[in-house]
This record gives sequence, structure tokens and C-alpha cells, in this order.
Amino acid sequence: MLMTALTPDGTIFDLVLGHAAAVLPDRVLDDARVVVRDGRVAHVGPHPGGAACDFDARGAWLLPGLVDVHSDLLSREIRPRPGVVLDPSFAVASAAARLRAAGITTAFHGLAFQERSIVGTPINSPAASELSEALLSTDDTQIDHQVLHRLDVRSEYGRKLLEKTLQSRDDPPSPSLQGEVRGKRQSPESTVPVVSHEDHTPGQGQFADPVKMERWLIQGEGMTNSEAADHVEWWRSTRDEQHAVREAALSWLEGLVRSGHIRLFAHDLATPEEVSAAAGRGCSVAEFPTSIAAARAARDHGMLVVAGAPNVVRGGSHTGNVSAAELVSAGLTDALASDYIPASMLPGALRLVRDGVASLPQAVRLVTSGAAACVGLDDRGYLVEGHRADLILADLSKRWPSILTVTGGNCY
Repeated sequence: MLMTALTPDGTIFDLVLGHAAAVLPDRVLDDARVVVRDGRVAHVGPHPGGAACDFDARGAWLLPGLVDVHSDLLSREIRPRPGVVLDPSFAVASAAARLRAAGITTAFHGLAFQERSIVGTPINSPAASELSEALLSTDDTQIDHQVLHRLDVRSEYGRKLLEKTLQSRDDPPSPSLQGEVRGKRQSPESTVPVVSHEDHTPGQGQFADPVKMERWLIQGEGMTNSEAADHVEWWRSTRDEQHAVREAALSWLEGLVRSGHIRLFAHDLATPEEVSAAAGRGCSVAEFPTSIAAARAARDHGMLVVAGAPNVVRGGSHTGNVSAAELVSAGLTDALASDYIPASMLPGALRLVRDGVASLPQAVRLVTSGAAACVGLDDRGYLVEGHRADLILADLSKRWPSILTVTGGNCY
């Protein structure tokens, strides 16, 4: 791990990193020298002959820190196996260690505002509001932890919980949290909450074919074929009864978007008609579209598109939906997100390069600046002067890359 001189409040100063292969927005700069001042990139250029540096990268690849706009890691860390629920603060610390190992310096943790999982099984873990507080109070100085509020639009409980959570963001922090919030030194750009609305009713979206949900239940929940089929039919009928709840939730979200209180994602859009409806209510990002037609419609409506990095690493969707590499090849992807595998982001980007789908700068943009744009952050993701010095050094020489060091993050 690269150690830098820090002031008592965690500010980086006088860091000069030399002899790196730097991935810039539009090209690779061999033997680069990067100067950091007060947590910002002050200079990027060729390393002058004979010039000294604080840290010699020895030809390692230098990239902006990765920006993950959809990570389900925390929900897995807090409930690592059935019946085991860990302390939220420990789960955040454990998740942070895995994020750093993956080169992720900005993470939007997907917290579920719902009573049941996407396949209708009970969620036996702390409420999303409790996890939000744990993220707010973390003392992590290398990763900017944010929340992706995942709302099940057919859950009245989830809608009320989200409403309470968003209201609490507008209130001054309690005295016990004020110092911790100041300690995080949150960037002003991150103050608008990001909400992703979803509807996993069997027969639409990701589970347009209910058999996919049955297979999930058999493999993940240990159900028999008949138990899974009965459960899916029960879940669909239960969800159908909540149509009025869905319409009220969508209307409420649209009002929040129009008033500037949230940035809205639409999850698992499957058809151009669904995209058009989402755009009409103010969605700015199509998250994991399930078909190329939906992704193309999202682009036509001016929406940004997020695809899954695990999809790229695997060579296709695990539920039979559109290939993320196909979307990238068609110019229909702005960002890759880790979804359920944090370590997939950089390998996913590099597979696109290896397969001839994108150049290295293009692929890196998908996991840095392109992702940052999806959540409205324009101060990171580029290795250019004036931007946050979220930096990672990586070894890209093997089939699967490895992160050598991380510096910057939220420590200024």
C-alpha cells in the first residue's frame, strides 16, 4: 500500500508519483509523472529525465480510482450466510477492504427498501436505514461510501422507509454524528440522493420468463421444482394486488425528480415502452437494461446506460438477458457496475480490450468517468489536473489484473 504524508485531518500533500503508464481520457502516457497537491491532481505529464519522485511506479499502470454505481456487496457482507447477521459497522469495514482490493474508491451501495428479496423470500438483515447510518458514520478515509437507494415500487413498507430516510438526509445530523460527518469531508456533489426503482414481479423485466425465477429459487434457496413453481405463482399474484401501490410510488418518485430532490435510475428495463415511461417520469439512467432494444431506446431518450461488469467477465448474462459486451460494442453503454462481484470491474474492462471491443482508455472510462457521470459526479474519474487524486496502480500483465496500491479516495 502506498503510504503518503498526511496532515492530521487526512489531507494528502506533496506527493509526486513517477515512472507510471498512465491511462488518460484519450490515450496512454508511458513513463508519466503525476503531482498531487491537497488531494487534487496538480500536474500530469512525461517524467522528465533525472527528475525525482516520492514513489517510483516502475512501469505499473496508473488509473483513476474506479467508481462503482451499483454494488450489492454490503448486503452480502452483513448477512454472509442464512441466520448470520453481522454488526453493520463491521460489515462496512469488511466491504471496504474488498472494495480497496478491487481498486474501487467511490462505491454506491445498493440498499434494499423492501420487505422481501427480488424472488419473494424474507430479508433477515438490518433495515436499509440502519445501513445508511453505518455508511455515514464510517471512518474509512480511502473510499467515498454512498447509497444507492433501491426501491421496490410494489412495497408500501419500502416506500415509507425510503421517505423517512430521505427526510432524515435533509435534517441536521445529530450531535453524535456531526464530528463524524465532518470527518468524512463529504463532497458537495454527492448530496443529491440516487434512487433506483425496480419491480421484480415474475413475468416482466429481469424475470420476463418466470422459469428464471424458479431456477434461482431451486439453486439459491434449495426449493424443489414444485415448491419453486408454487412460490413464483404466489409471488406473482401477491405482486399483482399491489398495482395501486406501484402507481403511487412512481408518481411520488417523479415528483421528487422534478423538484430536484433525487437522481432517478430505472432498473432492468426490458422494452422501449418501459424506457419511454421511465424517461417520462424523469429517469436519467437505465440500469442493466435486459435487451438491446431497451438500451437503444434509452440512448434515444438521452438516458445514460449502466451494464454489469460480471456480465462482461462471464461472457454473457447469468439470467439470459442481453450481453453487456454487445451493448458496449453497439455504443450503448456509459458505465459498468460491479453488481454482485466487486472484483469484476477492472477485469471486465480489460476483457473488452482483449476481445477488441474497446481501446484501453475507452474501457477504463466505463469504470471511472462514465460511471461518475451516471451519479452526477464530475470531480473524479479522470486523470487530469484539478480532479480528485483517487488513484490506483495496477498490474495488467496477467489474464486477470491485480491492484497494487490505492491512494486518495475520501481522505481530503
